[in-house]
Amino acid sequence: MNTESEVMRLLAEGKKIARAFYQATGKPLGITGEVAEYEAARILGVELTPARQAGYDAIEHVEGLQRRLQIKGRRVPRKYKPGQRLGSIRMNHEWDAVLLVLLDPAFEAFEIYDADRPAVVAALTAPGSRARNERGALSVSKFKSIGRLRWKAAA
Repeated sequence: MNTESEVMRLLAEGKKIARAFYQATGKPLGITGEVAEYEAARILGVELTPARQAGYDAIEHVEGLQRRLQIKGRRVPRKYKPGQRLGSIRMNHEWDAVLLVLLDPAFEAFEIYDADRPAVVAALTAPGSRARNERGALSVSKFKSIGRLRWKAAA
């Protein structure tokens, strides 16, 4: 079993490889979700669930209660254009809230937002956008408007 320090060392190496891959190909390597999960665990202290846990990626204990969290990551410049979308939010599983981890182009977390299930469900089921309604995809700006800032990197 890997220790936490070994996982963090591997994650740092993965970030370097992902940056180099993007510079060489112009394509993402596809580790944004994993980086976002580990950054949320490192920064907020949430407990990651085993791989392939249906519906949620982490557990957080708050005032004696357990919160099941989906974690979404998005790699964007710190000053990004509107319209950036998150991956699909799975509404057919049990979860209590969604964390959005914003990563800069170097895969370093710079903001983490938290939105409770009722706000996320209301936003996803509101009439209008096909991407939002059918695919469960919210824009970063919409998520930020329904959530709350949990953490921000020092400037």
